[in-house]
Amino acid sequence: MGIPLIDYSKLTSPNNAVREKEIQFLDTACREIGFFYLINTDIDKALVKRIMKAAKRFFDTPLEDKLKIDIKNSMNHRGYGGVGEEQLDEVNKADWKETFDMALDLPADHPLAAKYPKMYGPNQNPSDPVVLETLHDYYVTAFSVAQNLLIAMAEALQLEKDFFTKCFKNHVTVLRMIHYPPRPNDDHDNGAGAHTDYGCVTLLLQDDIGGLEVKHRNGEWLQATPMEGSIVVNIGDLMQRWTNDEYVSTAHRVRASQTGVHRYSFPFFVEPDYETTVACVPTCQSAEKPAKYESIYSGDWIQSRFDATYAYREKESA
Repeated sequence: MGIPLIDYSKLTSPNNAVREKEIQFLDTACREIGFFYLINTDIDKALVKRIMKAAKRFFDTPLEDKLKIDIKNSMNHRGYGGVGEEQLDEVNKADWKETFDMALDLPADHPLAAKYPKMYGPNQNPSDPVVLETLHDYYVTAFSVAQNLLIAMAEALQLEKDFFTKCFKNHVTVLRMIHYPPRPNDDHDNGAGAHTDYGCVTLLLQDDIGGLEVKHRNGEWLQATPMEGSIVVNIGDLMQRWTNDEYVSTAHRVRASQTGVHRYSFPFFVEPDYETTVACVPTCQSAEKPAKYESIYSGDWIQSRFDATYAYREKESA
């Protein structure tokens, strides 16, 4: 038992037999555990090296500089989040990490920003042009990988190839940089509390430190040990709703690093247009297994999850 391995180059192969066989492996991984390693993607070693350096460069800047783009000043949840801003596990301590979030950069007077100001609008960008250029390059590359993965998932579910990708015209996909500083003491090992992700799928690039754990259906926590040249992919809540629980959104957590150790990771939260109606796909329901969930706008679901996670948003909603 472990986390399966999926070959991206086979999912996108022009050879139908090769592609279809790998799509079957993908379908099994999505149904049985909701997590897998994805290898041979278009995210090459040079880009990985660049974004690792960019993260260290950004998070090493003085706190007063990072707070100039404090996420609490952004209605649409962009910018820098300090240690303790998030508590993904509502029972345990706040997460021991600092973050930076970016998404599509739309002007404040864009129609979508006016209609959904908590989801669309301008980014709060790092002042360092090298960091910003690297983040942009990674975002574009990871988004392309995600779209090809969603095409393969649609094929696995016997849907039209563009069933999911057509919902990404004005998407709210988020790239996040995370720095897990050394934990303050031995009793605080909560780097990121146990949680499921909100969107369709998440593509995670991680360094070689380790700490990510995945909860198997049997209740056992599995180590998602870093594998060079891979990204870790997991199913999110929206995809689970879309597939009537056929594809599983699996709980995961990050154990805080040991004293003196820094960890960096880069989750890419693949989330469709706000007004995407998420309703059970036709191939995942029947008379024997009717749809479990009412249809919902993608953005309404994601917004509700944000409100439950961030304390300052709870104050805004009060």
